[in-house]
Amino acid sequence: MTATTKTVNYTAEQTAAMVAAYMAAPTADTVATLAEQFGKTVKSVVAKLSREKVYVAKTYVTKTGEAVVKKDSLADKLAEIVGLTEAEADSLTKANKTALAKIIAKLEG
Repeated sequence: MTATTKTVNYTAEQTAAMVAAYMAAPTADTVATLAEQFGKTVKSVVAKLSREKVYVAKTYVTKTGEAVVKKDSLADKLAEIVGLTEAEADSLTKANKTALAKIIAKLEG
């Protein structure tokens, strides 16, 4: 039987340098700079920083700058307010997202 050796993608020193640089400036520009510096892809650097539990994924916002809310969560919230069963709540996911938000706002207001 032959022993297999694992190819190391990043050395301990490279990992420490990447984590320190990213923690100092956790931006997409930093990730791009690290990828160029170490000759890796941006996805590879993001994966490594994620494994090191330091990567912060960018948050998405709507055109108005508000946090994105999924229609399922609006339907669940409305079902909770009105006291619907899970089966009844499932049909709400087919409704218009804006309409669901307006109904919830009216009921909570």
